[in-house]
Amino acid sequence: MGERLARLAEAGVSIWLDDLSRERIASGGLARLVGERSVVGVTTNPTIFASAVSSGDSYGPQLNELKGEAVDDAITAITTDDVRAACDVLAPVNKDTDGVDGRVSIEVEPALAMDTEGTVAQARQLRERVGRPNVMIKIPATVPGLPAIRQTIAAGISVNVTLIFSLERYRAVIEAYLAGLEDAAEAGHDLSRIHSVASFFVSRVDAEVDKRLDAIGTDEARALKGRAAVANARLAHELFRSVADDPDLGPRWKALVEKGARPQRPLWASTGVKNPDYPDTLYVSELVTAGTVNTMPEKTMDAFDDHGEVVGDRVVAQAEEARETMAALESVGVDFADVVQVLEDEGLQKFADSWEELVGTVQEAISAS
Repeated sequence: MGERLARLAEAGVSIWLDDLSRERIASGGLARLVGERSVVGVTTNPTIFASAVSSGDSYGPQLNELKGEAVDDAITAITTDDVRAACDVLAPVNKDTDGVDGRVSIEVEPALAMDTEGTVAQARQLRERVGRPNVMIKIPATVPGLPAIRQTIAAGISVNVTLIFSLERYRAVIEAYLAGLEDAAEAGHDLSRIHSVASFFVSRVDAEVDKRLDAIGTDEARALKGRAAVANARLAHELFRSVADDPDLGPRWKALVEKGARPQRPLWASTGVKNPDYPDTLYVSELVTAGTVNTMPEKTMDAFDDHGEVVGDRVVAQAEEARETMAALESVGVDFADVVQVLEDEGLQKFADSWEELVGTVQEAISAS
């Protein structure tokens, strides 16, 4: 077990687990994934926590103690305790990688997605509540989220920028990161201790585009199914690589590097395949390139460990092919600007729904404890 994942890691991909539970921590399961399956980070979300709380008895004693507390306060206590414990499990990885990996992400409440000041305030609170240097705060890349990302980075807090779909928004995320680092340097922060990833959502792109290709209905359109998500991610990586040569961003980035700044690594999120007709390792094997993160549900990790293949870099040399794919999609009638707007709107609604699911789960669990 773990040989194929080890080869993925050797190719320069940081493997993060998209899951967390108290049972996984207490049983040593997370530590085993780190030790045996090359896992070097963890991402979480409200749905993950709702599933964890609703299964097993690990949360019983704490839930009993939280009777009478406001449900939001109870959620904060439960989730930050789990993230803190996971940070401790991953602390050796964080030390060995000079802070690059060994990261655990926790996100701000979905209700704050359009609230810049509220997002910044909660990012500070979560960082302080977890109290570990290897925590990352997840902030969605909405328009109001961009200044929140800048201000949070400026405060010296590491950020996982989530819910990115478009290249236009990604460029704005990069700019927010650079501006935040510039502000952080002015405030006297050590830039080498500030880390960030930019999370590009993958499988949801194919789900939306494929639906539109089926509606168009031509053979030419259907031949493009299952290609948009990987192409979009590959072009995002091209944008990441181009920062140093960009006439506007390049000089700023060079000055920041001289002060110790770290790159904001691309992270491939939503990598579980939704269409059963596609290979279940599609969004891992086709996005292999050094210096990236792939955060996977355990099902996807298991699939790759069983039959995934690493056949060299599958991103850098494919940029032109990716552009051709996106042009072909436009030529058959796919409005990609509309696709990414729909996906962002749906993503925000899914965030809100998952939070409500977590609220209901915790309320029910406290009542039953």
